[in-house]
Amino acid sequence: MAIKYVPEPFRIKMVEKIKMLTREERIEKIKEAKYNLFNLSAEDVYIDLLTDSGTNAMSDDQWAGIIKGDEAYAGGKSYFKVLNVAEKIFGYKYIQPVHQGRAAEKVLFNLLLKPGKVAISNMFFDTTRAHVELAGARAIDCVVPEAKNPEIRANFKGNMDIEKLEKIILEHKPENVGLIVMTITNNSAGGQPVSIENMRKVSEIAKKYNIKLCIDAARFAENAFFIKEREEEFKNSSIEEITKVTFSYGDMFTMSAKKDAILNMGGIVAIKDDLDLFGKVKANCICFEGFTTYGGLSGRDLEAMAQGLIEGMDEDFLRYRIGQIQYLASKLDDAGIKYQSPAGGHGIFVDAKSMFPHIPYNEYPGQALAIELYIEAGIRTCDIGSYMLGNDPDTHKQLKADFEFTRLAIPRRVYTQAHFDIMAEALIEINKRKNSVKGYKITWEPPILRHFQAHLEPLN
Repeated sequence: MAIKYVPEPFRIKMVEKIKMLTREERIEKIKEAKYNLFNLSAEDVYIDLLTDSGTNAMSDDQWAGIIKGDEAYAGGKSYFKVLNVAEKIFGYKYIQPVHQGRAAEKVLFNLLLKPGKVAISNMFFDTTRAHVELAGARAIDCVVPEAKNPEIRANFKGNMDIEKLEKIILEHKPENVGLIVMTITNNSAGGQPVSIENMRKVSEIAKKYNIKLCIDAARFAENAFFIKEREEEFKNSSIEEITKVTFSYGDMFTMSAKKDAILNMGGIVAIKDDLDLFGKVKANCICFEGFTTYGGLSGRDLEAMAQGLIEGMDEDFLRYRIGQIQYLASKLDDAGIKYQSPAGGHGIFVDAKSMFPHIPYNEYPGQALAIELYIEAGIRTCDIGSYMLGNDPDTHKQLKADFEFTRLAIPRRVYTQAHFDIMAEALIEINKRKNSVKGYKITWEPPILRHFQAHLEPLN
């Protein structure tokens, strides 16, 4: 039975016009895009769920801050505002703004990783995995087993498999493990949360073997909300208190501020107390991002980031945010459509492998469903499966993902209940004709992060 939609804790005071193309027009547009949703023009999309990164609606306070942004090249007041807010929230001494999350990985990972090293994570997302490989290291996923079964409803399916983590460290030898990465929430596993108990145990193992622990903090506030809801120890704690405890176990963090800071552009790399490492991060920032006090961002972006970090932790907002996802999930439950359950923090990850059992992993069922959603209702989503995972960096053979998901990533403060109803109706219609849906083959791909650019065509 569908749950009640959580009403928006805000009023809308500006709108952007969108339009729905005809079905025939959508079929032609996706063909012109080489069956790659990233190649579509945004104006040809009705509901854009490609990502929740940078696609959020900023508040009146954020827009007001933009007017006050200090555009000084060095030492602007907006930079110091970000530092003050971030230090208060996370408790880290050294904060460096950058233009987005992958920039944070770029300036940090090559200082800790090199050929012969491995990095271990509860699950790497595509761009994070790419930066591990670009540094010459290899990425190893170590998520708990229950995450690999979408039908299991466990509270913290984003957790690290502690026993397996220690086994991998000993297998590769501690001196060859350059980094442990905890992604909160665990995006590739379906936006699933990580418990503080699990973070604590990972931290203990990292210290035992003298390995640095990095938190991928893009959705830290959503993770804190799940902890408050599901972890008994913290049911009476505030989001701010939970966040402070969570980050106390890390040595550093990278963040795309384009998610839970409700921003259109921005990121952070932070080091808890290692001044020498932070000095190297700042040097890399100057080379890759710009001077340290703007980090690839305009002053107005920094101003909006400082405000967005605060707004993203508001409990009423988070209850609405997670409630939207749960509303959509309940409609899929009623229709018998499987997804990574329970619903995650930033979207619904539909189990395309379950919907299309006749499409093998190397014909990309997650991408097939994404294409069908665009044809059905003008909805743009993306594959989180073997298509995104790509090829083995050493053998260059197609890797088989643990999941074949189609991710409906929900932008913050953008879509209404009617839009969510359209999402559900489109999936229900596709499910009715699922046996007729075909797989795809790649006709061209770049050597890394192929899903952003690859060309595909349908199989007969």
